[in-house]
Order: sequence, then structure tokens, then C-alpha cells
Amino acid sequence: MRCARKSQIVKRIERYGLPADQAAHRCVLARRMLGTPMKLGGGTEIYSEGEPVEYVYEVVTGAVRTVKVLSDGRRQIDGFYFAGDIFGLEAGNEHSLSAEAVVASSIRVIKRQTLIQLAAGNPKLAEEPLTLAMREVERAHRHALMLIMTAQERVNSFLVEMAERISVGDLVTLPMSRQDIADYLGLTVESVSRAITALEGGSTIALPSTRAVVLRNRLVLKRGTGAEAGFLV
Repeated sequence: MRCARKSQIVKRIERYGLPADQAAHRCVLARRMLGTPMKLGGGTEIYSEGEPVEYVYEVVTGAVRTVKVLSDGRRQIDGFYFAGDIFGLEAGNEHSLSAEAVVASSIRVIKRQTLIQLAAGNPKLAEEPLTLAMREVERAHRHALMLIMTAQERVNSFLVEMAERISVGDLVTLPMSRQDIADYLGLTVESVSRAITALEGGSTIALPSTRAVVLRNRLVLKRGTGAEAGFLV
């Protein structure tokens, strides 16, 4: 009975995404009707590496990835952004990464200078993007630490991160492909698949569909991230 209920949840979320109220309350710009709404198809480029940093972006629905193509043609994914996440904030004048929609998504776009001006007269508005930016720094730090772990620890850490960011109960619906996951973790697709299969075989997770992960034992999953050695805090 439990598996059947999960299956229905999987189908609903895969079709409609996160519940609207759960996604909307996280969005700084959308809540205030700031910026211009845009709808994007999966794979659509939002900005490219080297373009001027003129705008700030917020995910309303769907998912976005930031990408760097290395000199040898390999792709490295720097981060994933979900409903309520702000991206495109960079210290320099040019983007160091490209940004693409992972799946069909909607975003809000506002000029960086406009947001700065609005925030100057609204302390609450100024505080929220700052908080999100600090979380992004923490995420980048954790991502860097992942890259010194074993393949299994990297996959475990990735699933823990996704559980913290986009889970509904014990269900994590992954919008990205396994190739995306591999490029984020610095692994091959085969290594990612082996690690996921090992977790399923050990009853740590269940896989009711190709993009859905049910967390059956969060404690065991977290123990396999290197947290006990102080890698993740």
C-alpha cells in the first residue's frame, strides 16, 4: 500500500512539479511581482559565459543549471537552481558560467541595478537576496568538498543535498539526467549508476521511476557522505 501511494505522488509531482504554495513562498521576486516573467523550454540557454552581468534571475518553477565547458570539451556543471533560488549574481562584470534551463521552467528577470535601487529603500528586500547569496556560498563550498570524496560518497552527498532542497516528504524528484549528475559530481555516468544501484540494493533508497528517489533510510545515506569525517558540515 505504501509503494502504491508513493507511486501516485511520483506521478503527480513529475507532471505538475512542487505544490504551488510550497514553491511560491520561497520566491523573493515573484512574491513581489518584481522583474519580467519568462517561460523557457528545457535546454534553453539563459545567458552564456563571457556575457555582461546585467540581470539577476530567480527560478519560479522548474530547474536551471550553471555550466562551464572546459578547454578539452568536457562539461562541468557548477550548480542546480530550483524554485526560489536566485542565480546570475557574480562579483565580476562578465559571467564566468553559462546558465541553461534543465527542464521546461519559468523564471523572473530583473536588472541588477534596478534590484539594488529597490533594495536601498526596502531593508527586507535587501535581506532576502543576501540570505540566498550566503546559502549559495555554502552550497558552493559543499560542492567543492564533494569533489575529494569517493564516487559513492559523492552520490550519497548529492542525494542528501537534493533531499534538503527539493524533497516532498521522503520523495525526491530529480529534474536532471544522470549525465547532469555525473557532470556535477565529476564522475562518469556509469559510476553514478553503480552508486545509485548500490544504494537501492542496500534498501537505502527506492527507485519507483527513472527520476524519482524515495529515501528509505536517511541516516544511512548521510553516514555515507563523509560527514562523520568532517567533510560535510
